[in-house]
Amino acid sequence: MEARHDVLVVGAGCAGMRAAIEAYDAGADVGVISKLHPVRSHSGAAEGGINAALGNAGEDSPEKHAFDTVKGSDYLGDQDAIEIFAAEAPGDIYQLDHWGCYFTRNEQGKLAQRPFGAAGSPRTVFAADITGHVLVQVLYEQVMKRNLMVYEEYFAWRLVVDDGACVGVICWDLVSGGLKLLAGKAVVLATGGAGRIYRTTTNAYACTGDGMAMALRAGAPLKDMEFMQFHPTTLHPSGILLTEGCRGEGAYLINKDGERFMARYAPNALELASRDVVSRAEQTEIDQGRGVDGCVLLDMRHLGAEKILSRLPGSRELALTYAGVDPIYEPVPVRPGAHYHMGGVETDVWGATEIEGLYAAGECACVSVHGANRLGGNSLMETITFGRRAGRAAAEYALAHNPAVATAPASALADAERDLTQLLDRDEGERPWAIREELGSTMLECFGVFRREEEMQRAIEKVASLRERYQRVVVEDKGSVFNTDLTQALELGYLLDLAACMLQAGIARKESRGAHARPYDYPQRDDENFLKHSITRWVDGQPVLSYKPVRITKWQPTERSY
Repeated sequence: MEARHDVLVVGAGCAGMRAAIEAYDAGADVGVISKLHPVRSHSGAAEGGINAALGNAGEDSPEKHAFDTVKGSDYLGDQDAIEIFAAEAPGDIYQLDHWGCYFTRNEQGKLAQRPFGAAGSPRTVFAADITGHVLVQVLYEQVMKRNLMVYEEYFAWRLVVDDGACVGVICWDLVSGGLKLLAGKAVVLATGGAGRIYRTTTNAYACTGDGMAMALRAGAPLKDMEFMQFHPTTLHPSGILLTEGCRGEGAYLINKDGERFMARYAPNALELASRDVVSRAEQTEIDQGRGVDGCVLLDMRHLGAEKILSRLPGSRELALTYAGVDPIYEPVPVRPGAHYHMGGVETDVWGATEIEGLYAAGECACVSVHGANRLGGNSLMETITFGRRAGRAAAEYALAHNPAVATAPASALADAERDLTQLLDRDEGERPWAIREELGSTMLECFGVFRREEEMQRAIEKVASLRERYQRVVVEDKGSVFNTDLTQALELGYLLDLAACMLQAGIARKESRGAHARPYDYPQRDDENFLKHSITRWVDGQPVLSYKPVRITKWQPTERSY
């Protein structure tokens, strides 16, 4: 056995590092597993900000924050989780500030807050437009301060479940090669999203749904897998994100005629309607011929050079580098792109899953705070608040749990080594990259901003075919050191399983709600039949769908208007 810890945290972005810090502070021996160096985690790509009801830029309260989040979720968010989230967010922000998080401040020296979509008050705290980068640096500093054991470049492949409890993780050591078994009394999954299911996405190449797929295969249910958010402003053709902070600072969306078209779709909120509304508006403009080369235009020119350079320097640099456009002088071409998965591993408000000893936090989890549509700025806050809560709960479970030392059955490692040898010994078959390209194109074409029954059915059949082809893939690199050919093949397996879950849940949800838009056959939200969470389990190698009620505390569903 490679090592034993009270708590193993898989993933070292904001949620993972925050969970590890809290578990350590609660008295646990903690090990952190990451296939990347922690500061290379995708959390660092978050730009615009992090939401908390501080009231520094206008009247606000946790209750207002909670209501905006419930409304933004199209009433699919679990309201008990949302109320906890909104109430605890301010304290978490102040703690980050005290740890040295370099947030932008206003003229009075208070933390500045900018408006974000569908928010009733300017409540997005920010560090220029590199907020995620600042957060991962500060959290990593806290990890190093505590001298936590970080297993860098360890690729987590399988969870070890023994007698109904999660007791460890089997990893591929990228640097030295070989499978390693790490035992833990509790395991926290914090592996991020699965945007790489799509050909074009804002997500890093590492965002392959590892934690969701590992939990699913281990027997934990996934929740609300049909809800993939498309961000309205991604650069063409790369898909790189331009923050919602651009619109928060006053940027406009215009079509080829120079018309500020959001007035037709959200006459009050305009560009600061919720992301699902803005993405659908943009896609409609493009589909009806009012776009420019498959895009609309984000116009910041009226903000002036000083504001762009002080508040949006990263966005300007991205536009210059990847679109060849300087937003000080020209509008930037943008379009909707796959961005954030509202679904994930089903957890309670402490991050606990159905499997004893297994917890999840961040984008790979579904508490559910975001429901059918996430508000900008809420995801970074979720990583901190629920990362902290999951770390605390995992530590308390581990410290109260016998035996005194974490143990995991050696047979689990032997089984994994046999399966991996079988894959590496295969000399004839298809390379994984072709399957991955076809998967990405299929999901973008058939499960995008707008969804049609016949296209979803075609995608279900296509993914089933790709999963069959995947059984015969060949890994050409047989080496042990930095074998990315192997890890990318394993990641493809995760993506294929998750795509099957998403499509099954999507075609069964016969309504339009949040990011799941079916304007051609089911254009209305149907609370009578679909005010419920989809629950996906893995049975005999296939997804099986069921439902659970939404937890409602005080806000009954009403029509959303912007």
